[in-house]
Amino acid sequence: MTRPADARRAVPGVGRLGLVHPTAAADLAGLGWDSGAHVDLLWSLSRAPDADAALLAMVRLAEALGPDWAELDAALSGDRGLRGRLFAVCGSSLALGDHLVAHPRSWRLLAGTVTLPGREELRTAFTDCADSGDDVETRLDRLRVLYLDRLLVLAALDLASVVEDEPVVPFPAVGAHLSDLADAALAAALLLAQEIVCGDRPRPRLAVIAMGKCGGRELNYVSDVDVIFVAEHADSLTARVAGEMMRLASETFFAVDAGLRPEGKQGELVRTLDSHIAYYQRWAKTWEFQALLKARPAVGDAELGEQYLAALQPMVWTASERTDFVTEVQAMRRRVERLVPADVRAREIKLGTGGLRDVEFAVQLLQLVHGRADESLHVASTMDALAALGARGYVGRDDAANLAASYEFLRLLEHRLQLQRLKRTHLLPSLDDDEALRWLARAAHIRPEGRRDALGVLRAEIRRQNLRVSRLHAKLFYQPLLELIAGSGLQFTDGLTTEAAQRQLAALGYEAPQSALSHLDALINQSGRRGTVQAVLLPGLLDWLSDTPDPDTGLLAYRRLSEALSGLHWYLATLRDESAVAKRLMRVLGTSAYVPELLMRAPDVLQSYGDGPNGPKLLDTDPDAVFGALIRSAGRYADPVRAIATARALRRHELARIGSADLLGLLDVRAVCAALTSVWAAVLQAALNVVVRANLSGGEEPPARIAVIGMGRLGGRELGYGSDADVMFVCEPVAGVEDSTAVRWAASMAEQVRALLGTPSVDPPLDIDIDLRPEGRSGPLVRTLGSYAAYYAQWAQPWEIQALLRAHTVAGDADLGHRFLLMIDQTRYPPEGVSEQAVREIRRIKARVDAERLPRGADPNTHTKLGRGGLADVEWTVQLLQLRHAHRVPALHNTSTLESLDAIAEAALLPAEEVDLLRQAWLTATRARNALVLVRGKPTDQLPGPGRQLNAVAAAAGWHNGDGGEFLDNYLRVTRRAKSVVRRVFDE
Repeated sequence: MTRPADARRAVPGVGRLGLVHPTAAADLAGLGWDSGAHVDLLWSLSRAPDADAALLAMVRLAEALGPDWAELDAALSGDRGLRGRLFAVCGSSLALGDHLVAHPRSWRLLAGTVTLPGREELRTAFTDCADSGDDVETRLDRLRVLYLDRLLVLAALDLASVVEDEPVVPFPAVGAHLSDLADAALAAALLLAQEIVCGDRPRPRLAVIAMGKCGGRELNYVSDVDVIFVAEHADSLTARVAGEMMRLASETFFAVDAGLRPEGKQGELVRTLDSHIAYYQRWAKTWEFQALLKARPAVGDAELGEQYLAALQPMVWTASERTDFVTEVQAMRRRVERLVPADVRAREIKLGTGGLRDVEFAVQLLQLVHGRADESLHVASTMDALAALGARGYVGRDDAANLAASYEFLRLLEHRLQLQRLKRTHLLPSLDDDEALRWLARAAHIRPEGRRDALGVLRAEIRRQNLRVSRLHAKLFYQPLLELIAGSGLQFTDGLTTEAAQRQLAALGYEAPQSALSHLDALINQSGRRGTVQAVLLPGLLDWLSDTPDPDTGLLAYRRLSEALSGLHWYLATLRDESAVAKRLMRVLGTSAYVPELLMRAPDVLQSYGDGPNGPKLLDTDPDAVFGALIRSAGRYADPVRAIATARALRRHELARIGSADLLGLLDVRAVCAALTSVWAAVLQAALNVVVRANLSGGEEPPARIAVIGMGRLGGRELGYGSDADVMFVCEPVAGVEDSTAVRWAASMAEQVRALLGTPSVDPPLDIDIDLRPEGRSGPLVRTLGSYAAYYAQWAQPWEIQALLRAHTVAGDADLGHRFLLMIDQTRYPPEGVSEQAVREIRRIKARVDAERLPRGADPNTHTKLGRGGLADVEWTVQLLQLRHAHRVPALHNTSTLESLDAIAEAALLPAEEVDLLRQAWLTATRARNALVLVRGKPTDQLPGPGRQLNAVAAAAGWHNGDGGEFLDNYLRVTRRAKSVVRRVFDE
């Protein structure tokens, strides 16, 4: 839409002017504005962001001015600048329109040549008003009007180009003027507070330090003004002055927040300089030094303010060397992300993905990392800091320019949203709200050429800028490193020296930055296309890796994986084209040592990291289908070695899939245990099939049927990643075969199965444990069904009865296995229940286990299997209750610990709250035990102490924020409560 060259050209009806309110035509007539004499005026009105709001404000203003309206009406006709400023501000800000109506003569501030006053001029105007001698309430009223008048002038100049071809006020100038205005208002509030509190007494030396956006001179139209107070004497009088200043400023101008002071809102409002120094030297967190990047003496005692800055600024530039710098930075980032509800994240300009906070956080982090060695980075404004980072080579110059443009655009939208009602907001209108978005587009001066709609342009631009910020946020940290490494043999120039690059990587979580640089060098300096693709991929990959518990190990794993899969054409293409795959892979690599080793030999699993129609493809597999596929694949080969190699390959694929889905939070602990059990059972069945087939010739029939009985966690369908397979073998001779012959043949088959599966391999081991058979290690490997029945009827020990509670058929002849289970039911669930003598023996054995079985040096509080409230405690408790009550509670005829707990609760054998304590302890310990294997790559039961590995265990176990300390506290709390239940049951 362009302004006509001929001013006499007729203006169409109100609809074409952008006026849709039903009274618009009458309102125009009431003002005396018609299309003949007021073409230019109506044309300007039509260009207001909300022409109806602007017209309504003019009607109300005319009523407020009364006879003086004629003066404004005449001025509007002759002063094009006034038209542009007045219509733009009234069509953009309902609140400033209300201010004009309440103070109608303020329109004169917008007439003629209008300029912004300087800092000193502003401060003088406000302090003169505060010191005028009238009563305090009168002065406060005048100050409030003065503040809104100055806001009106700034907003009018800022918005005028929307309506007329007025000069655009540079974005940094808007934030700087708002900060100067805030300083002037604070100075007035301080003056009044001193007068109210001190009276005729001497006024204390007090400096007000501006923080946040005010400190950086980049304030919003509506924003809390963050301050810190430093005083010569931190006495009650000084504290009262500071408190009164905050109250007066908050009631008159804007909210004043002192929450950034030492100890936050719990700390003293006012401190001496020495007290501030002592706090920051001893107690301050990283975020507090980050906040000091923007500290600036604003008002009050200037000498004291400068002393404060001189004392604390050196500490800011050494903060990145603190031992907890990386963990605190990562925690801050996670905390900010959690502040935004998921349902409004896409509309959040400030804290949403690709929002303002992403830019500010990245810039401040780079300032902290490199600022000690480079004073050019000692600037407070985000825009100035971004320019300095680009100029010195810490950020690519193009990236810095693009990020600055995106930041300006998002801040512009933020300003326009806040101006509408002078309310603090960072939330875009719903993308379905056409009317609100159309107003925002016009207020942001989005006027597309041709037939394009401003609404569509704004929607597209918001998406584009968010995506650009997200993309550049990753590039910001890593692109300069990669560009300088590429083809340079690690020779750094300009601002980014080798030491600077290592500092930057260390601040992003890499404990061995020199090794990380060598990995990057190897990845991007490959010959041909691979190196080029890696250079494109790595900024995003490294950014995602930095959010994992162990980015060093993750980067090494990525290098090894890339080298191992270099011959697969789809590998890099998939990472490039499917960001979900790349992001999930980085999370896995930066958390686990177990899964990456499997992925190198089962790379096809990576193609399941993407999303399908029903969610992540990792979940598209059914355990029963895997069971059948593994057995069929192994069955294609007559050679046992080849058959088991095939079974191992499919098991490897499944372990990689299950482990990946577990690490990514896609499977709960029950599903993980069930899937691992199904894989083990399939391998046992495949091995038994191939061994039996290999030992028969022609159409020969086997002399005996064999069943494999799972015991322990295998029988309970609750296997973990590091679990062995506890089994017993049972056989039954076919007709005409003697028992001894059948047993010898079945024992040979069992030994061959054990030997075949026990062959050393790079995969996780397939160890079979047969020590739970009758008579333990001294007993025969295989017995007939009758032999088992005779043994259990006469010789079964309490521990053997207890072990049978987990017995379940997992492979071999299903009918034989079923009959075995029916037979042992008489032993494990006798009709009259087990004897009290057996119960006492179980208690005695449990006490002995507690005293003797814990490995030397293990911490009994954090050993997931044998420790306090760990897996053994819960399982022994459940099994004792089964032994005592299964004869009258059929639901306790169950090999699963969790399902048995459900039955215990249903039968009220324990109070429901105690059952829940045991259930939570079992789930917590199982998650932790599985996570230990995923993280370390080998079976272990002992949780590590605080540090990176514990954080990795927490992340692998699905702890909500990956904080190892919180995870460990929760583990200790849950297991301690469970132990109290265990003690009661066993001491009863």
